[in-house]
Amino acid sequence: MSDIRTPADLGLTREGHVAIVEIRRPPHNFFDIELIRGLADLFEALDRDEHCRAIVLAADGTAFCAGADFSRRERSVVPGAEQKSNPLYDEAVRLFACVKPVVAAVHGAAVGGGLGLAMVADFRVTCPEARFSANFNRLGFHPGFGLSVTLPRLIGVQKTALLFYTGRRIGGEEAVSIGLADLLVPQFEVRSEALKLAQEIALSAPLAVVSTRATLRSGLAEQVRRATAHEGAEQVRQFRTEDFKEGVAAMTERRAPRFQGR
Repeated sequence: MSDIRTPADLGLTREGHVAIVEIRRPPHNFFDIELIRGLADLFEALDRDEHCRAIVLAADGTAFCAGADFSRRERSVVPGAEQKSNPLYDEAVRLFACVKPVVAAVHGAAVGGGLGLAMVADFRVTCPEARFSANFNRLGFHPGFGLSVTLPRLIGVQKTALLFYTGRRIGGEEAVSIGLADLLVPQFEVRSEALKLAQEIALSAPLAVVSTRATLRSGLAEQVRRATAHEGAEQVRQFRTEDFKEGVAAMTERRAPRFQGR
């Protein structure tokens, strides 16, 4: 694995046949297009590495991934007015197209697009202290990162609608109870238990695992591609609204938003 280039803000280590990919933007691990592109580059390189049979996706800091940092308002976070979609999602689709099984170690907040990133994984190991939130509507815009496909696929349309419309945060225990996460452990054991699960997967025949995964996830990447095209177009329109400005302001000021529907 020494010949695999590690992009900036990412770490790569190995435990036997398992690769551990770590997001290194503590404390919140906000993403932008560069980070998601780097993750996709790394995952694709690991797909080509015959020694790698499974991946653990983990993060440094207090959060797993707190989504986008809207306080920066850079183009890598909010597309320009001339754009018709969100180019960050083109990079996100690449993650869903990768073939090796992934276990996410969600030890802290997975919020907004950070929740979308956690949904790239086949399994999520978490803890009571973790927080999961699809807070897009509370910020004034349409959910993204393919969550309109991946979340109902995992927990059903009804529970997805509740999380989308309210933007509520749920802890690790509730996440496991509704099927959003798979394993609940003490916070200090999240990464080690994720590694243990990945190593268990790596004991199985690698060609069989990859082909079985392809069967179970058949068409998922293309569904996410279509979904993100729609999500991104909706977001671009809503990023121009007064409600989006109010949603970001309310989040920054830690108060309830006062939306006007315009």
